[in-house]
Amino acid sequence: MRAMYILMDECARQLVDYFKGQSKNLIEVELKDVFARYTNDVIASTAFGIKCDSLKQRNNEFLLAGRELIDVSGLKRFKFMLYGNFPVLTKLLNLKIVNTKVSNFFRSLINETLALREEKNIVRPDLIHMLMMARQGKLKYEDYTDIPEAGFAAVQESATGIGGKNITFLTNEDITAQAVVFFLGGFDTSSSLMCFAGYELAVNPHIQTRLKEEIIQTFHKSDGKISYEHLLSMKYLDMVLSEALRKWTQAIWIDRKCTKDFEIESEKEGEPTLKIKVGDVCWLPIFGIHWDPKYYPNPEIFDPERFSEENKEKIKSTTYLPFGIGPRNCIGSRFALLETKILFYYLLLDFDFVPVEKTQIPIKLKKDSAFLLAEKAVFFLAGFDTSSYVTDFANHEIAINPHT
Repeated sequence: MRAMYILMDECARQLVDYFKGQSKNLIEVELKDVFARYTNDVIASTAFGIKCDSLKQRNNEFLLAGRELIDVSGLKRFKFMLYGNFPVLTKLLNLKIVNTKVSNFFRSLINETLALREEKNIVRPDLIHMLMMARQGKLKYEDYTDIPEAGFAAVQESATGIGGKNITFLTNEDITAQAVVFFLGGFDTSSSLMCFAGYELAVNPHIQTRLKEEIIQTFHKSDGKISYEHLLSMKYLDMVLSEALRKWTQAIWIDRKCTKDFEIESEKEGEPTLKIKVGDVCWLPIFGIHWDPKYYPNPEIFDPERFSEENKEKIKSTTYLPFGIGPRNCIGSRFALLETKILFYYLLLDFDFVPVEKTQIPIKLKKDSAFLLAEKAVFFLAGFDTSSYVTDFANHEIAINPHT
């Protein structure tokens, strides 16, 4: 993450500079689209080793291929269900979720990148370079453990693979698969988190004001050049995003296979004991747990103080699961937190999130979707006056509606 930080920083500044150069009048913009273009650029840079500017080049090839990749509508949704429940059958039927054109695009992109880097001895701090090092047996887990804490929501690393043999069997196809999975896991979920966090700041101006104060202090502390360590030292920013992940978790449920017989005693009189056997697959309702008043009083209230130094120790690890838990947790938790933190740092340094007449308050969720989506998608973005960049951070606004 420390190595990739410079690439994320570049993408975040690219987005902010784009809107600073726009009209000073309010211009209509769909915030979900804006954040999706940002996460697209971040993943293109950090995972695939290419530079995109999806706000200026609105229909660039990487963005279009990526959107096709994550589209699970229609027949694809049925195929995903088959893959998850009948893997042997899908292999026999040779069903493909990703069409040949898209898969060939990503395969060719990785093959060309690998060939060029090996030929020219190019080194770039991204996922491709890390996987190339792993293939050469030069990547050791122990070399990357001395890093600052990424945030409260970041999951514990699994001990699997630590101290083991070097991974030297990675083929180009394996590397392509890792990069594509990176895209699938981080494109839509991260942009949705940013949208919900932006919404909460818009409807809770006192929280936004306190966060902006921390950001301005960090700006001066770092002499205007925010570092990886400075960013991760921002306690209130981490509290805000931890609460956004609590209230609007993108992993609304996870599934786990039981490895040991287990019984859950009933809490109410007359209810039977729940017996879970080895091999049973359980669905854990993360969204329901995060909104349970037994664990989070007044769960509908957006309250970052739940994650203050005084309060976060009271939270049980099994009741806060934005990135899952255990060896099968989300491998991209630190990545998602870092790309969100750096973007919000730059955005709130220059703009405010402000609700407008069309903002749906309180936010309502779609009832016909398996994902956490808001009903409406109308957004507004204010212009920016660069002459007051350092001296006045409070006069520039991003006025938004909830994301879709």
